[in-house]
Amino acid sequence: MSTEAIASNAAARQRYLLVLLFAGFVLTGVEITLAGPLMPQFIARWSLNDSRAGILLAVQFSGSLAGVWLSSLVTHYFGTRTSLVLGYLMIGTGLLTLNNSSMTVVLFALGALGIGYGLVVPPTNLAVAEIGGAKSASLVSLVNFAWGAGAVSCSPLVLLALKKGFLPALLFFLAAFGGLLAFSFLFAAFPEGKHRTTNPASASPAISPGFLTTVTLAALFFLYVSVEVSLGSWSAAYAKRLPGGGEGISTLAPMFFYGGLLAGRAVAPFVLARIREFHLVMFALMLVIAGNTVFVLAATQKISFLSAAVAGLGCAAIFPVYVAWLSRWYGPRAVSLGSLMFSMSSVGSAVGPWFVGLVSAHAGGLRVGLLVPLAAAVAMVFLLLLVRRQAAA
Repeated sequence: MSTEAIASNAAARQRYLLVLLFAGFVLTGVEITLAGPLMPQFIARWSLNDSRAGILLAVQFSGSLAGVWLSSLVTHYFGTRTSLVLGYLMIGTGLLTLNNSSMTVVLFALGALGIGYGLVVPPTNLAVAEIGGAKSASLVSLVNFAWGAGAVSCSPLVLLALKKGFLPALLFFLAAFGGLLAFSFLFAAFPEGKHRTTNPASASPAISPGFLTTVTLAALFFLYVSVEVSLGSWSAAYAKRLPGGGEGISTLAPMFFYGGLLAGRAVAPFVLARIREFHLVMFALMLVIAGNTVFVLAATQKISFLSAAVAGLGCAAIFPVYVAWLSRWYGPRAVSLGSLMFSMSSVGSAVGPWFVGLVSAHAGGLRVGLLVPLAAAVAMVFLLLLVRRQAAA
């Protein structure tokens, strides 16, 4: 076979893998955000207060943490393919059992969704970052754009399904899609791994990050996901308690948040070509802080929707840049450190929404509880100043 044919075949296999990874992230965007628009239904079904409702989210994202740990072991011993296949099988199982009248079964479903999410997100992000090479931040932004497409479609799909009575059929369809992805990944060709095949000396970053930088980056992963999940998960419940628009329309609140996130990730690759990553992340955090502040102070649903969109727009570029920094700064160590960073993300996704509910239940409502992600966004600004030199390198 000629060199050109070999290269063409390899490129086709890479495109097939990217299509699967992108399609999979659309599904993960839907499944991991389902609890948000369904939260008012869960609260009404079992007469939950905000603290108990927060436990539902904590179970889901604690499952995500377990999935990240499991992903690290499975990827190490059996490879990326196995982690992705198991992850999408777990997601399918969770989707099939989510619409149940028993809170115990729903807790199981949310745990399965979380475990599946944790199994697929780290290998997907790291695989895309490795394929992207020097343009890893842009390609990671695009795959997370696919995630955002799923997340933004979730709320209107749930609203339509609840109104027309086809929520079980919708969940069955999504579960079948998860099963199809699991099957398709069995035939995908995964890259050998640049970090494992290059000379370690040449692959190492020019300036090896120190312990403080590593701890700071881990804290940034923790805080960012805490902010994103808290705003996305609680926005529908918060909007429902505001005047204007009615209860049904409040289900769309997460759509505005993830819509802003989706729009931001669509333009992020173009912006990253012109603006330094550090400056973009700092500006993005200013948008998150502004949007979260107005969201907390909103007097009507319309204002809450618009401010949620601004906060989502700010969130768009932050996580992809963090993943790109992880891949670039640590070189061969990125695979092993990825377990730590994505674990911190999962801890943030479990602790953040739960803490919002806890504060809300004990401090007078969600308006106070939603100060938690605002404080986390402010903390990220100060933490970024600690890694400014490394980010600029």
